[in-house]
Amino acid sequence: MMHENIPSTDSISELARFWDAHDITDFESELDVVDEPLFVAGQGHRIVLRLSDAEAEAVHAAAQARGVDEATVIREWIREHATKAAS
Repeated sequence: MMHENIPSTDSISELARFWDAHDITDFESELDVVDEPLFVAGQGHRIVLRLSDAEAEAVHAAAQARGVDEATVIREWIREHATKAAS
């Protein structure tokens, strides 16, 4: 029986979607032992942010339209605002 190949990507969200739909035991022969972490959490501060439903939907829609996650959109908006404020 043929099965899909493990995606060759660095996208955590794409890999998560793949593994949500597949059983790792079907791919044991394709897996490698890794001695060091491949994905390391970014440095910086974590902030919990409460948004209204409308605000959350705006962030979600912007992220989907650009093909990125919500955190990326928010970080980019903050950087844009900080750049404008510094000018």
